[in-house]
Amino acid sequence: MRTPVVMTLGMVFTPCGLLLNLISTLAPGWRQLKGFRDQPVDVVLYQGLWDICREQSSRERQCGQPDEWNYFQTQPVQAARGLMITSLAITALGLVLASLGVRCWQDEPHFGLAGLSGIVLFVSGLFSLVPVSWYNHFLEDRSVLPAPSSPVTVQVSYSLVLGYLGSCLLLLGGFSLALSFAPWCEERCRRCRKAPPAGPRRSSISTVYVDWPEPALTPAIKYYSGGQHRPPPATEEHRTTNKLKVGFPMPRPPPKAYTNPVDVLEGEEKTASSQGGSSSRSTRPCHNSLPCDSDL
Repeated sequence: MRTPVVMTLGMVFTPCGLLLNLISTLAPGWRQLKGFRDQPVDVVLYQGLWDICREQSSRERQCGQPDEWNYFQTQPVQAARGLMITSLAITALGLVLASLGVRCWQDEPHFGLAGLSGIVLFVSGLFSLVPVSWYNHFLEDRSVLPAPSSPVTVQVSYSLVLGYLGSCLLLLGGFSLALSFAPWCEERCRRCRKAPPAGPRRSSISTVYVDWPEPALTPAIKYYSGGQHRPPPATEEHRTTNKLKVGFPMPRPPPKAYTNPVDVLEGEEKTASSQGGSSSRSTRPCHNSLPCDSDL
């Protein structure tokens, strides 16, 4: 897998910031003093966190100069010593974590470890930025950072500038590596979605089933009279029980009237007339030898 751009930027900015902070911490060049009355014009005095050097154009730089104004006992210098060393140690730890997280020798980087190293490196950048800014704030304040009175001038030196640059690079590198948390969080969320639930899932309101009792339906013709539906008569059982009825009345179709187009009486009259005609034809006169119907 190709190394992400944010990891590449972090691995480039962080060593540069570490190198610049290391030079800023060890080099005696946080501020420079020049314009001494009893010394040549080209004499420049460099003050750092651990040493004071004297430089002249006609001579080589001479370090280990005596501290005549108790410069090293001031609070900004003491705080800068502790914070810069702490920043260097945290930066080294962050670089180790970043190397294990990015792991260019493997196909897949460890995004979580790379993001953690970014947070560590960002904190180390803050630890180095605080003393540099504090020192720069009291740079010309002779009551906080003692220096000879005028005409001696106080100016910023190269170590302070390198400290600013190193701190900014550490902040940028830490922020770039901290962006590795984005794919790590995305992967974690995907795993949580795919993982089966640990316990039984609670039923939602859409899966609740209500067992409604079926209402007792009675024949519609029994309680129908006068063209209207009438309620059934209340019995003793219904009066004694005070149970709540659940359900809704079902719609019933209105009664329909049916008519027969055939006249039933007309058919009966025709049948009776045909029977009368046949009986009249079947009567015959009585003879003396045969008994008549009247004699029977």
